[in-house]
Amino acid sequence: MRVWINKLNARLHHFMAVPAILLFGLFFLYPLTQGVGIALTDSNGITTPNFVGLQNFFDFFKDDRARNDVLITIYFALGSAPLLNLFGLMYALFLDRKLAGRGFVRAVVYLPAVISPLIMGYIWYFILQPERGYLAHVLEGLGLGFLDVNWLGESSSALIVLVVVNVWQYVGMTMIVYLAGLQGISADFYEAATIDGAGRWASLRYVTLPLLYPSIKINVVTNIIGSLSVFEIIVALTDGGPGYATESLSIYILRMLYGSFTGYSTAVALILFVIILIPVVLFLRITRKSEYEL
Repeated sequence: MRVWINKLNARLHHFMAVPAILLFGLFFLYPLTQGVGIALTDSNGITTPNFVGLQNFFDFFKDDRARNDVLITIYFALGSAPLLNLFGLMYALFLDRKLAGRGFVRAVVYLPAVISPLIMGYIWYFILQPERGYLAHVLEGLGLGFLDVNWLGESSSALIVLVVVNVWQYVGMTMIVYLAGLQGISADFYEAATIDGAGRWASLRYVTLPLLYPSIKINVVTNIIGSLSVFEIIVALTDGGPGYATESLSIYILRMLYGSFTGYSTAVALILFVIILIPVVLFLRITRKSEYEL
């Protein structure tokens, strides 16, 4: 009996992965396979669907609006993800020091990240309203009323505003991950760098950033995923307007679904999944090679 128990204990770690595998299959693999099946039909969510093969995917690449939404989504990600990591790292480096009130400042920076992006978007919507918004009153009080423009109503500025608001809201979450990484770096590394004559910038380049690689990977991947799947902040601020100038692919998917194009919207969702997967996989491969070189 004891021998049997020892063998069971020796193999127990193999069974610990079973719950995770079951959950992964139930909430990812099963919906994914169902989605692929629906994407190959002309389903409208009401009548019996017919098999159409890859026609939905061909229709997507023929749709000028869909291609424009892909570009809008990529532009948003190219503006949002790098700024989130840059400012998140800057905040973390600054607030990692022994400063009076740094706990309060950390809470203030992180607080917007715990608020619903839909609510935050509506708050900024009322702030940025021309003539009657809070920003308009502040500019008027400062004698800068000429700067009060319709930020959300102009295609040239609406996407920039969306990027700024998104970075402002989620920079605290990025900062927290970097702070956790910084606090895991032993002071001995910095002491050794100082003895070797390294200054502040050299320590940052050759000590902090290499040892911060795990945190950088987490933040870059999560920010890429979040930026490419942006939805709520656009719905609240511009609803994809003016026209389709700020319509992301996620909003396009929802509108096609509400238009009873269930099969087509599912196909577009799979395309968005691939669009998100490609930069994430490429980044992880590049950083894996870089880790080997360190």
